Amino acid sequence: MWIIDGNNVMGSRPDGWWNDPLGAAERLTQSVAVWCRGHDDDVTVVFDGRPEARLTTLAGGNLTIDFARRRGRNAADDRIVELVGAADDPASLTVVTSDRGLRERLPAATSVVGAGTFRRRLDG
Repeated sequence: MWIIDGNNVMGSRPDGWWNDPLGAAERLTQSVAVWCRGHDDDVTVVFDGRPEARLTTLAGGNLTIDFARRRGRNAADDRIVELVGAADDPASLTVVTSDRGLRERLPAATSVVGAGTFRRRLDG
């Protein structure tokens, strides 16, 4: 299973995402949806903010879109830690983030892939 820190991946590339964060999240989600078609692993993308229909409608198959349960600093990180903690086997998970604070909160057995590395995977 893959758990993707959506906002962290969006912010890994200075492509003007800050001018239209929802549009950037939608583009990222579409790219992840295409990537999901190439494998059977379950993938969850977690975003900050309230649930957005433009994003949730892109979910399906092995792709789930999730949102932080609260507002504020590290809200999506908290949700990711919660998802990892609920897993039967943290060693079976890969978390995509470049957030050092989030990485430090994950069990040592959890694999981590940096946001830039993952973006290159999507682009390839």
